[in-house]
Amino acid sequence: MDDTAADPASYSPRTGRRLVIFAAAIGLALLAGFVLMYLTRKLSEARLAAETRQSAAELPRVDVVTAGPPPSTQTLVLPGSTAAWYTATIFARVDGYVGAWFNDIGDHVKTGQVLATIETPELDAKYEAAKAKLKLDQAQVLVRQAELEFAKTTYERWRTSPKGVVSEQEREDKKAGNGVAAAQLEAAKAQVVRAQADVDHYAALEGFKQVIAPFDGTIIERRIDLGNLVTAGSTTDTTILYRMTLDNPLRIFVDAPQVTAAQLMAVGTPATITADYRPNQSFEGKIARTAEAINDAARTLRVEVDVSNPDHVLVPGTYVNVTFKLSSSGLIEVPAAALLFRTQGPQVAVIKNGVVDIRSVTIARDNGNVVEISSGLEKGDQVALNLSSRIRNGERVEAIEVNEEHAKNVAASAR
Repeated sequence: MDDTAADPASYSPRTGRRLVIFAAAIGLALLAGFVLMYLTRKLSEARLAAETRQSAAELPRVDVVTAGPPPSTQTLVLPGSTAAWYTATIFARVDGYVGAWFNDIGDHVKTGQVLATIETPELDAKYEAAKAKLKLDQAQVLVRQAELEFAKTTYERWRTSPKGVVSEQEREDKKAGNGVAAAQLEAAKAQVVRAQADVDHYAALEGFKQVIAPFDGTIIERRIDLGNLVTAGSTTDTTILYRMTLDNPLRIFVDAPQVTAAQLMAVGTPATITADYRPNQSFEGKIARTAEAINDAARTLRVEVDVSNPDHVLVPGTYVNVTFKLSSSGLIEVPAAALLFRTQGPQVAVIKNGVVDIRSVTIARDNGNVVEISSGLEKGDQVALNLSSRIRNGERVEAIEVNEEHAKNVAASAR
């Protein structure tokens, strides 16, 4: 038997050489990968170290703006609320039920225009009874007048009769009868006056059967319908018929901060009104009156602006923005983004010759994106915007000048 043919695990010399070459190739590939990874890591570490050294060598960059006085006129925008010139709640003046109504919400009505009619059968009956009573009392006056004439002529005959013809007692009796007749006539006349007053009273109430508009305005609420019972009066238990407003002109109430009170107390100061529900439109008005006193709770001044509204474009009860043009105070103005609020109070970082100088300042007026400083700064100082808390006083920095518009945008985004 052939031993070579019987051993299945034996290999030829050529196969062994192939295995050795393959193993050597794998080892070389692994060695190359290791060397490549090592060099890459070393290169990254070297680059990071170089960037760190470069970053450490560079100065921190700080945006700065030059402090200066504000423009000759400043814009102050405050929220306001619109209110009607007049607002009337219309109640019934007589008891009855609604016979008809002629106007609904949104209708523009004129002074004296009939809005609704009220049917008043009980009032009508009382009115007719009062007129009948007046006629009766007037007839009674005629009766009493005739009685007085008769009593007067009788007394004259008895008074001029010779003595002895009539007794003194009879003469006195006729005299008293004349006085009684005169008194009864006066009483009858008084009854007529009283009856006339009752007639006038009910006639006036009859006039209230028509519900009329007290002024030119707009119906903003209707609470009645045909056949509704209504009660006279204006208590919480009585029925409201209509509510209406006069919205031309329109009042605008503004609560101005105390720091602007001195400038906004001037009656006649122009104002521009804008509303979000009327985009791309503006309306001109003027300060008509102020409270001339500061609200001690909110520290604000109530200002009223009157604005013409002939087309009823603005409606009462809405929020609007009111823009005032104010004269400059002459103080130093900086963006709000320049302020630092720390334990020492408000401060500003001034960059002078590349060195940070943190100064305490006094805020005279906050106008939103910009503030006016009354002390701590001078015209021409370069102040830093949004200074990092890691930058300390006396540290050197690289100042980068930015324009005023950019500074205001930074302040707006910060808020």
